[in-house]
Amino acid sequence: MSSNSHLLVGLTCREENDKNRISLNYTKVIEKLGLVPILIPSLSSMDAKKGLLKHLSGLILTGGVDVDPVYFGEEPLLGQGEIEPLRDKLEIFLTRKALDKNLPLLGICRGMQVLNIAAGGDIYQDIYSQLDNTLKHEQIAPGRHPTHGIDIQEDTKLYQITGKKNIRVNSFHHQAIRNIAPGFVESAKSPDGIVEGMESTMHSFALAVQWHPELLWEVQVESNNVFNAFVEAVKLNG
Repeated sequence: MSSNSHLLVGLTCREENDKNRISLNYTKVIEKLGLVPILIPSLSSMDAKKGLLKHLSGLILTGGVDVDPVYFGEEPLLGQGEIEPLRDKLEIFLTRKALDKNLPLLGICRGMQVLNIAAGGDIYQDIYSQLDNTLKHEQIAPGRHPTHGIDIQEDTKLYQITGKKNIRVNSFHHQAIRNIAPGFVESAKSPDGIVEGMESTMHSFALAVQWHPELLWEVQVESNNVFNAFVEAVKLNG
């Protein structure tokens, strides 16, 4: 058995009708790469939250519904969608604690927005009503099919991971990063200027992408490499 088989990676879950769920695509890739995925329900007990963090070697903030704008000081606009209050509260807490501990952290889609908000940035509640001339970021196509391009900054960890200046990605969001949090930089953007990647300049591995690499990792090397890099960071931290 691998010496890394004891390393636990927490994955946040959707909250729906008092149930918690997650796409198996997330757990499959983490298990495939030799670590143990642990699903994190919408915990409300502070003791439970703190106890959980003691056992994690890495954290993935997964995709999902919208973030409550109260966390970045705004009232909801008409384009604001569904929110999950317990999940928001849990993820903001876990993200801040993970950053404090320098725990390897990967944000995906909503997870990138949560990371940015938790670190002091903000987001567009609805890019279609707040920006002009945006691309279609809510694709009506299979998740394994990339539908638009992104440009990756050469002097970033994301570029080191992908080895590419330009790749194509899938897209399932209507919210996006507006002002990047202090200590973080933009690592990728789409042709319409939407931030598609961000990363910390102060942590060993705190990186996020706006697309869904868990749907592409079996068919796209660059998305697979995102998970490989995260797992390597977990092993080094482990």
